[in-house]
Amino acid sequence: MHRASVERRLSDAHDRLTRARAQLAVLDEQLVVVNEIADDTRIKALVAETPVASKEHDEASRHASVMLQTRTSLIAEIEELERRQDELLDRLVVGPG
Repeated sequence: MHRASVERRLSDAHDRLTRARAQLAVLDEQLVVVNEIADDTRIKALVAETPVASKEHDEASRHASVMLQTRTSLIAEIEELERRQDELLDRLVVGPG
């Protein structure tokens, strides 16, 4: 692979990694709020013992669960991008081989 091609792919991987890390930071902040809402609705559902309160808790819990799944996927993507970036850096520094 030519040096220019490796550099271009490395730049792309770096850009994608930067965006993914920024997305993770935002998602983590949102997850704190969503988890607090889920906890609040759980307590309200326990105290109120009404179907509406229970439904609100179920919805908040599902939302938190989906966000956790998204976070897990994003972390896997970051790990893959880091691995790819390391490979490209090795090619750039060491050369093909």
